[in-house]
Amino acid sequence: QLSGKWFLVGMASRCSYLAEHSHQLEATMVTVTILDGQSLAISTFRKLDGMCWEIRQHYLPAQAPGRFLLKGHRKSSKVDVVVGDADPSSFVILYYQKGRNISVKLYGRSSPVSDAVVDKFEQHIRAVGLSEDVTYYFPTYGFCDSADEFHILD
Repeated sequence: QLSGKWFLVGMASRCSYLAEHSHQLEATMVTVTILDGQSLAISTFRKLDGMCWEIRQHYLPAQAPGRFLLKGHRKSSKVDVVVGDADPSSFVILYYQKGRNISVKLYGRSSPVSDAVVDKFEQHIRAVGLSEDVTYYFPTYGFCDSADEFHILD
């Protein structure tokens, strides 16, 4: 149900890098492909210094439906990913937890999404103790949907 094209609409996180660079947020599009019926291949397309990049990630299935594991290069860099709420035809809200840090992302099938979906997103943000001052909304124009082979990060 999550497969296909998604647009990153908003994100809530206490990440200091995000706070310092929030004025440089770029329109971000994600393509989700279901592999072997369970794991997800995620391709994120965004601009960096005016060039379109593709960042490839692999979400492995975890113990329960709607839960995934994103492994980094080090053992300490694993991220738990949980589907918090979704209507696969219009939006999905994902929780990302690394250690004690939690972030919430809102993806939409279109960009922008409805006010009702934004309200839901903001309820989820408050439910995990985050606030509007650490919530960022992404541009709704200037999307990339491909990158050449020199601009792919695995």
